[in-house]
Amino acid sequence: MAVWIQAQQLQGDALHQMQSLYGQHFPIEVRHYLSQWIEGQLWDAIDLENPQEEYKAKRLLEGLIQELQNKADHQVGEDGFLLKIKLGHYASQLKSTYDRCPLELVRCIKHILYTEQRLVREATNSNSPVGGMIDSMSQKYQQINQAFEELRLLTQDTENDLRKLQHNQEYFIIQYQESLRIQAQLTSLATLPPADRQLREPTLLSKRATVDAWLTREANTLQKYRLDLAEKHQKTLQLLRKQQNFILDDELIQWKRRQQLAGNGGPPEGGLDILQSWCEKLAETIWQNRQQIRKAEHLRQQLPLPGPIEELLNELNSTITDIISALVTSTFIIEKQPPQVLKTQTKFAATVRLLVGGKLNVHMNPPQVKATIISEQQAKALLKNENTRNDSSGEILNNNCVMEYHQTTGTLTAHFRNMSLKRIKRSDRRGAESVTEEKFTILFESQFSVGSNELVFQVKTLSLPVVVIVHGSQDNNATATVLWDNAFAEPGRVPFLVPDKVLWPQLCEAINMKYKAEVQSNRGLSEENLVFLAQKAFSSSSNNPEDYRGMTMTWSQFNRESLPGRNFTFWQWFDGVMELTKKHLKPHWNDGAILGFVNKQQAQDMVMSKPNGTFLLRFSDSEIGGITIAWVAENPNKRMVWNLMPYTTKDFTIRSLADRISDLNHLLFLYADRPKDEVFSKYYTPPLSKAVDGYVKPQIKQVVPEKGDRGDYLDAASPCLAPLPFPVAVPCGNELHQSSGCYAPSDFN
Repeated sequence: MAVWIQAQQLQGDALHQMQSLYGQHFPIEVRHYLSQWIEGQLWDAIDLENPQEEYKAKRLLEGLIQELQNKADHQVGEDGFLLKIKLGHYASQLKSTYDRCPLELVRCIKHILYTEQRLVREATNSNSPVGGMIDSMSQKYQQINQAFEELRLLTQDTENDLRKLQHNQEYFIIQYQESLRIQAQLTSLATLPPADRQLREPTLLSKRATVDAWLTREANTLQKYRLDLAEKHQKTLQLLRKQQNFILDDELIQWKRRQQLAGNGGPPEGGLDILQSWCEKLAETIWQNRQQIRKAEHLRQQLPLPGPIEELLNELNSTITDIISALVTSTFIIEKQPPQVLKTQTKFAATVRLLVGGKLNVHMNPPQVKATIISEQQAKALLKNENTRNDSSGEILNNNCVMEYHQTTGTLTAHFRNMSLKRIKRSDRRGAESVTEEKFTILFESQFSVGSNELVFQVKTLSLPVVVIVHGSQDNNATATVLWDNAFAEPGRVPFLVPDKVLWPQLCEAINMKYKAEVQSNRGLSEENLVFLAQKAFSSSSNNPEDYRGMTMTWSQFNRESLPGRNFTFWQWFDGVMELTKKHLKPHWNDGAILGFVNKQQAQDMVMSKPNGTFLLRFSDSEIGGITIAWVAENPNKRMVWNLMPYTTKDFTIRSLADRISDLNHLLFLYADRPKDEVFSKYYTPPLSKAVDGYVKPQIKQVVPEKGDRGDYLDAASPCLAPLPFPVAVPCGNELHQSSGCYAPSDFN
């Protein structure tokens, strides 16, 4: 997505040029919402002048429309409703425009991408990190494409050599048969009278000598051809293995890592189309070379000649089998992971895909995939090839699925849509480990053959670690286990080892990623926010971020040990903040109206220097999922900072934050100096309509009791009912105060 990010930052004439690229033929919204997918496709691989390439363009058009539909389907809530309709309309519009001429879509997008890249290059220093990233990506794709072109030429060369070898060998066999015929004639001379034999024998002997001399020379030539061909195949297989290792051990592993981080709220891992196209090219090249090696072996068997060729061909055959086995087993992957926090008796889904299934014609006899849940120990044993006796750690309903081939996309997938974990069998836990720290995984396995049963493959793949819960109250701690694993797991690890402690900046990156995803906000955690969290995590008073860069946080500190003086862990507190913000405070967080990560003393210091009525919003230190208001006001005796008892989700289901702030007339300015109506009025609930059928609706209003010296916190949760539409101030009587307990215990922060 690097190009689009940079294109959005263009200014002046460059920005106008970029905007002019879009219109009805290709809306800019499609470019924005599908930027990663668009930049991930191989548009350059399509020759616009070749009508036979139209099927590739058709697949890209269908992929684009499908991605738009998926994006539309995932829009929720009031904000997403209009976008859902708009994206659905664009999907229909693009299909109507380009269905009969898909190559024009490719031409259009290539022009857009080339122009954007040019504008970005001109506006950005080529030495900048982003410019370097773009250059690096194009360089990498160029290297991959160059390697494939080299493999194509090598494979074509060995194919030509093989034909030449076959032609020469066929001619050799004909001459060999001629030598045998001459020998038979010489043998038959024994039955002739001596005179006749002496007349004919010299000619036949001379002819046989000539043919035998030719056969000897040609046998040496054939042997050399065979050795040269084997050496060329060795070179091809070396390059093949190198290219395959790069794609599987680098690109595919990176995709899996992105998929894992996406589980923590990172950017989407991106589509598999590019990877599949590379893997299919590998499969096609491997299969062509395998067929060539088998043909060379067949020619050797037809005409055995002394020399090392038999051993060389056996070695080549073994190598090519290893290469294709590695390709097939590595490209059996989980495209859509099952949920990593898995509740028993709850329906869940997953999708498994074989990237080379279409190219190897596996779909001609569609294989069945089976899903099983296994423990961490069973996963370790499986990867060591130890006999696990088909053990499982639970029972999954609807755990068998046949792989389906989709002609339009060329994908071979198994969609598990209605799985459900009926029961789970837990192992003995270690030390202080809780059930929400125990990791399982879903094992997907299948068996199929390729090449008319020439090769049979048993393939297996493991899902990301899964934590099984039986009640929603366990979700919080299970999410912590998953977050830590996704963030800090190393590629190729023993299941499911993670470090027990990590550097604080690493953890900050993980929780910031999670926070932005959960709250669905581009406003992440600032350096000041992270300092506040470090102070909480390490019970420190330092305000210097540098003091925390070298500090480490253990898993126990993260979500096993309670914070000092509290009955909850660091993660439980942070997760409560995320949940509250996600459900009730998202627009205010995005507006910058909530400082949030500020302690009580800091809040008092900040507002004390401001005019009366200045207030700020901060997350409660003492309550999970609470937010409080601190404001400064004049007391009869002195100027003081007041704090409302924290609001929680329960309070906001009754009355929103904006309406509560509107109710409190003594709140005048949001820190530092913004009038509160300027910030919050757009979120106020409109006045109720007039009375209907003679009834006047009551309205819940929030009031604060007279401020005295009886407590540090004031209750913000006591509602009063005031009939509308009378324009009256709504007092809260003493009787209600006494009955509702307006003053909070002193341990609230």
